[in-house]
Amino acid sequence: MSNKLSSSVPTDREVVLGILNDSEDALNKLYTGYFPMVLQFILNNNGDEDDAKDVYQESIIILYNKIKTGEFELTSKLKTYIYSVSRRIWLKKLAQHSRKSSNIAEFEDIIAVETDVELHEAKDLQFEKMGSALASLGEPCKTIIQDFYINNLSMQDISEKFGYTNTDNAKTQKYKCLQRLKKLFFQI
Repeated sequence: MSNKLSSSVPTDREVVLGILNDSEDALNKLYTGYFPMVLQFILNNNGDEDDAKDVYQESIIILYNKIKTGEFELTSKLKTYIYSVSRRIWLKKLAQHSRKSSNIAEFEDIIAVETDVELHEAKDLQFEKMGSALASLGEPCKTIIQDFYINNLSMQDISEKFGYTNTDNAKTQKYKCLQRLKKLFFQI
């Protein structure tokens, strides 16, 4: 069964279903879709284009095998997953190279790579939970939180926008909104 995918980067679900259905189109678009991101990372971290191609190939094989064996769960964006796996592979190669060359000083700031994928997936889940909590927060709280934390409006601007008599009242309302958001976040 061949899926015809219209966009240059297929949706995560299309890729997974495409691989499950042996779609060459899905696999080809996956290969071209995220390579520039991996290439940029490796070029910025002591690698060249050939290194990037090798690492990307390994990452795609890992993803492919996990999907085919049913071990893959779409708990984060594929982009995040591929980046994390590629990063882990490359950092392990750098660490092996540093052990061989005894030049460990170059790589002292490399973080523990084993937990990299899990950290990215956990962050994605937290962002999704926060988005859901914010969506169910209601007005005026949703707008106050977005105006302050996302749009960087001052408390004075928010006070004027919502007709509060002073900024202290606006701060009190923002505090109450944050408490409600926190409660919603931990319920999800």
